Amino acid sequence: MGTTPGVADVDMKLEVVVIPVSDIPRAEEFYGRLGWRSDQTPPGSGVIQLTPHGSQCSVHFGTNLTTAAPGSARSFLIVADIEQAHDAIAAAGVQISDVFHLGPDGPIKGPDPARGTYASRAEFADPDGNTWVLQEITNRLPGRVDPGATAFTSTTDLATAMRRASVAHGEHEKRLGAADPDWPDWYAAYMVAEASGAPLPQ
Repeated sequence: MGTTPGVADVDMKLEVVVIPVSDIPRAEEFYGRLGWRSDQTPPGSGVIQLTPHGSQCSVHFGTNLTTAAPGSARSFLIVADIEQAHDAIAAAGVQISDVFHLGPDGPIKGPDPARGTYASRAEFADPDGNTWVLQEITNRLPGRVDPGATAFTSTTDLATAMRRASVAHGEHEKRLGAADPDWPDWYAAYMVAEASGAPLPQ
């Protein structure tokens, strides 16, 4: 007879977050401008589902989905390059704040000088005032990602990770004083460690 798994052993993948909006067509047009994929929903459900590029979690809005006040949501979107993401959103006609980083006395204009992971941000809001915070994350804190399940959810995400690995590998070869014939293995180890928060190879 099999044993019953504990709750910590049950996969619970976050699927959808409900956003409170007052005007469904207006919200659908806004998120469409961001390039979020429009997903099929059950006919007659009155539910709109959209998924940000590279995300495994979607957003819902529609009739009678939440009692939260429109504009009361505040959520985070993770990006690999804060300046690139900022410029793309601005080019789509969406008003977005300047890129900023958090200093000891509050926000400071511009990306973090060291481009430290979790440090650089920008914000924008939908027509109802629901706020989205862009946060640049390139290296996860330890324990937040299972290294055995590390994955890249888009070609953009993978390409950006490869560029960072390339720069780091260049420094690795300088330390070696020679070309590294096993660079594919080093790249793979670096990219998985960076994504999962494990110690980076040197």
